[in-house]
Amino acid sequence: MKIINIEDSNFKEEFDGILARAKSDIKGVSSIVTGIIDEIVEEGNIALKRHISKFDKWEVKEDTELLIKTSDMEDAYNNIDDKLRAALHTAYDRIKKYHEKQLPKSWVDFESNGTILGQKVSAVDRAGLYIPGGKAAYPSSLLMNAIPAIVAGVEEIVVCTPTPNNEVNELLLAACHLCGIKKVYKVGGASAIAAMAYGTQTISKVDVITGPGNIFVATAKKLVFGEVNIDMIAGPSEIGILADSSAKPKYLAIDLLSQAEHDEMASSIMITSDAKIAEETSTEVEKYLKTLKRETIARTSIENRGAIIVTSSIEEAIDLMNEIAPEHLEVMTANAFELLPYIKHAGAIFLGENTPEPIGDYIAGPNHTLPTGSTAKFYSPLNVENFMKKSSIINFSKNAINELGEACALLADTEGLTAHAKSVRVRLEDK
Repeated sequence: MKIINIEDSNFKEEFDGILARAKSDIKGVSSIVTGIIDEIVEEGNIALKRHISKFDKWEVKEDTELLIKTSDMEDAYNNIDDKLRAALHTAYDRIKKYHEKQLPKSWVDFESNGTILGQKVSAVDRAGLYIPGGKAAYPSSLLMNAIPAIVAGVEEIVVCTPTPNNEVNELLLAACHLCGIKKVYKVGGASAIAAMAYGTQTISKVDVITGPGNIFVATAKKLVFGEVNIDMIAGPSEIGILADSSAKPKYLAIDLLSQAEHDEMASSIMITSDAKIAEETSTEVEKYLKTLKRETIARTSIENRGAIIVTSSIEEAIDLMNEIAPEHLEVMTANAFELLPYIKHAGAIFLGENTPEPIGDYIAGPNHTLPTGSTAKFYSPLNVENFMKKSSIINFSKNAINELGEACALLADTEGLTAHAKSVRVRLEDK
């Protein structure tokens, strides 16, 4: 694995390359995705079925074939291994418990002049979840997207998932049954995003769309934003690790590879203040690579988008990691909690050697749908509030408008909005 030192003459060039990891060819596919969206808007199910035939390689004869039967989901749930079913329940319970703590509250405040101000928090009516499907289906992503919507109180949850060759992932169906989801459609890619954003004869328009996907899905979400809300524009998976001399190279190596095995575009970056740890970790990475089922994918990721950076101090390492703002950040140091106040940007922070990133993917409780490509500087993990919105509450008494009304009208006057000002003053004149 490539090792670079902060003292190297070409370090800035190397580091700029790491920061540019999130650059994707959204512009390159925008025209294709725009065409797909336009076809869904204009033709609805007709276009949807044509796209499924083209991209997923199976023919939809009747519109009803798009919807997976709830009985099929129940059967899938009943047929999975008992231990696997128990594991799904454990994950469900922990994710639900964590997200229940995120619920925002409505509130009101009473002022002495009789003014009542407040905020009403309510769920959106419909949420659309995009879940990668086929052989690469991720039931964990279904749990992570559905549970915060359930906790938020969303009335209707719609799931779209691609089914190449009309093959449905049974574990994904089992997870849908566990979450009580009734509407799961065999639709994928940009077509699914467009269908949920604008609606078709079969799929109802939703209010918010969440979930991961490839460049076409990400581009579609970006293009429909405004017609619906979205969670974020997510790119390839990534991990950052901060390590000092106390870290175990075998832990560091396999954790770096836990992201590299996702796909060739995944990014695995470690920053350490110990050159010896850097060398030993690089050696361990090569040892582990040879044991992985997805060795080719992981090796491509590590060689093209992985790096170990050596700094002169852990403080310097933290500064660089804050610039990277990784999706997942492991802090593998002797004093992990002491460093927490200095970490400004990361999607999820894993503290200590017994907290590997996969724990967060499946069972810990916090959401694994996280901002990538340095967007952790301004995005948060998927959470309950992605499925909620806030309304302001305002009530003025007669005393309150008499006290504050003229200031309001004066501000309206300065903006040239005569009716605004008169709307207030007509009430001031009414004794």
